[in-house]
Amino acid sequence: MARWRWVFLPLGLLVSLGALLLLADSLLRLYTVLALLSPLLARATLGAIVLLGLASVGVGIYRLWPFLRPRRHRRLQSPRHSGEAATVNLRAVQSQVEQIQDQVARQALQQKALDLQSDRNTRALTIAVFGVGSAGKTALINGLLGQSVGEIGASMGTTQVQQTYPWTIANSPRELHIIDTPGIAEVGIAGTEREAGARKTAAAADLIVFVIDDDLRQAEYAVLKSLVEIGKRLLLVLNKADRYVESDLEALLDRLRSRVVPPLSSDDVVAVAALPQPLPRLGGGWLQMQPNLLPLQTRLADLLRQEGETLIADNLLLQSQQIGEAARQLIDGQRQTQADAIIDRYQWLGAGAIAITPLPGLDFLATAAINAQMVVELSQIYGCEVSLEEGKALALSVAKTLTGLGLVKGTLDLLALGLQTNLATVVAGRALKGASGAYLTRIAGKSFVEYFRENQSWGDGGMSAVVEQQFRLNQRDTVMKAFIREAIARVVPMV
Repeated sequence: MARWRWVFLPLGLLVSLGALLLLADSLLRLYTVLALLSPLLARATLGAIVLLGLASVGVGIYRLWPFLRPRRHRRLQSPRHSGEAATVNLRAVQSQVEQIQDQVARQALQQKALDLQSDRNTRALTIAVFGVGSAGKTALINGLLGQSVGEIGASMGTTQVQQTYPWTIANSPRELHIIDTPGIAEVGIAGTEREAGARKTAAAADLIVFVIDDDLRQAEYAVLKSLVEIGKRLLLVLNKADRYVESDLEALLDRLRSRVVPPLSSDDVVAVAALPQPLPRLGGGWLQMQPNLLPLQTRLADLLRQEGETLIADNLLLQSQQIGEAARQLIDGQRQTQADAIIDRYQWLGAGAIAITPLPGLDFLATAAINAQMVVELSQIYGCEVSLEEGKALALSVAKTLTGLGLVKGTLDLLALGLQTNLATVVAGRALKGASGAYLTRIAGKSFVEYFRENQSWGDGGMSAVVEQQFRLNQRDTVMKAFIREAIARVVPMV
């Protein structure tokens, strides 16, 4: 249809142009005839026809505009609001947390989820004032509150412990709390620990006021970027603006805005002077200038009135997602532990089958029946529920992949040297087949774990890529030495 549209469009334009020419010729003939009778009548008639034509075009455009204007594709949102999304996510998280076997960890995450759900309608909106030491965070808070609540000074890291202060602002729908956090990028172990606490506080706050006193340093930019990437809403505040002449200040603000936009808007980057430097008086003495926090106060007032409830809802959703991610990591860890135990059991069962049964060569396909049961048990851990027949098919596929990639011979070469170094040559030769079978079963098992972790998908690279990756990971020296020690302890008594 799109191809024919380009054919009909020129034809339509030609027909329209022809019609306009015919209409113009007809009007000219009519005007000429009427002009012979009365020039005034000819002009009046022509004017009326032109006005009527313009009115017809206007009515046509008005009627057709709903069909001519570009249609906006409406995004499907489910659910429609961050608060609803957080509620849905918390229900999913609670179901997820119940799968955690560690009772202490399970109860801790359950309590976090309950706390988020219970106080969503009554909790205060929290604003974390965050940045490097000596940027003037505490002085800024003192200015916002209108009173001196925290110690200020020139030394790096004056704020050692975070403090929370209630704050009121006109027409704010929520109670407000301002949190003064210790500085980041401080030296020493204590400084590192304080920074970790400050970051944790900022990540949990509804809004972050990120305070700087110069162009963004690399350490500041890295932290700011990480906060934005996890979805935190923040304002970037350039403090100590009184140190710059107006032209330099505007240039610095433009540079900051260019570095952080998007996702921040240009309105989210403001300059203030929380504690201006005193100026010398004519005739001696010093004049202390008043703080200038108006740009920040105005932006905060607008932001809290317009987005206050959204800030809380978005933060609630973010925190519920973080709880879900913590639960997922715990579940993934416990599944990995269970899977490792299953792989360990079946690799030595396969080794025993090969060591006891004389074979002319190492045929990994002979252990497919054992590996099929391993596949079934691994699938149950990851909630996939593979049948025994499906397990046999998967085991055979991986066995053929191992053979086709030449990994069977590679395994023999890897283990031969290690076993011969630790055992007599005759015994080592007899144990090699069993140990190689165990090692290949281990590679297969680790590959199946990745397959089930990805919801029964081998990924873009297919089965071969996953098998090769696991073979390389298990080639590492420490892994191989530990395996050989266990092989000597388990396989040699069988031969």
